[in-house]
Amino acid sequence: MERRYSRMTEHELRTEIAQLKEKAQKAEQMGIVNEYAVYERKMAMAKAYLMDPDDFEPGNTYRFAGEPDQTFTISYMNGVFAWGKRRDSREEEAVPISLLEKEE
Repeated sequence: MERRYSRMTEHELRTEIAQLKEKAQKAEQMGIVNEYAVYERKMAMAKAYLMDPDDFEPGNTYRFAGEPDQTFTISYMNGVFAWGKRRDSREEEAVPISLLEKEE
């Protein structure tokens, strides 16, 4: 049975991220796009548990890592998830904090 990321130590999380990265690279090489996307999402989740949610404040706007044109305004925090809205969107959604960067 797999352990929850919230129950893993920092070392276990880093090991999991390394394994997921390796699996993602293999899936990418084999051209299995959907499997690659799953591993990327799992890595983002694991990385979120290595971050401090207190570094993210409701009301502030952040940009998505690797997507400088896409921003996200946080309404509230729930653990390692930031709930809010993307720019030009009416839909509220939750994203792992590892996908967000401070706007410069």
